[in-house]
Amino acid sequence: MKVTLMQAALIWLAAANLISFALFGWDKHLAKREKWRVPERTLFLWALLGGAPGAIFGMRLFRHKTKHKSFTIGIPLILAAQALLVIWLWMRGGKLF
Repeated sequence: MKVTLMQAALIWLAAANLISFALFGWDKHLAKREKWRVPERTLFLWALLGGAPGAIFGMRLFRHKTKHKSFTIGIPLILAAQALLVIWLWMRGGKLF
């Protein structure tokens, strides 16, 4: 079975969103128990790698990082930038350059 570039991208995005969502849930779990936490850098990294929707969903569902401006502004900005990139690529027929 041959996987197209689009299929690979969709698989990656699904995985990145699941991981991002799970990391927010895991970090909230650790926070409640006052244990070693997931670094904020890691949470942002997975959002940047395509998991911004999962991060937003995790923030809201777990009520985690919702009082941190860097997250309440930063994660939606990452999502907006990614959406603009997708629109730009779509308008160019999928060509980067």
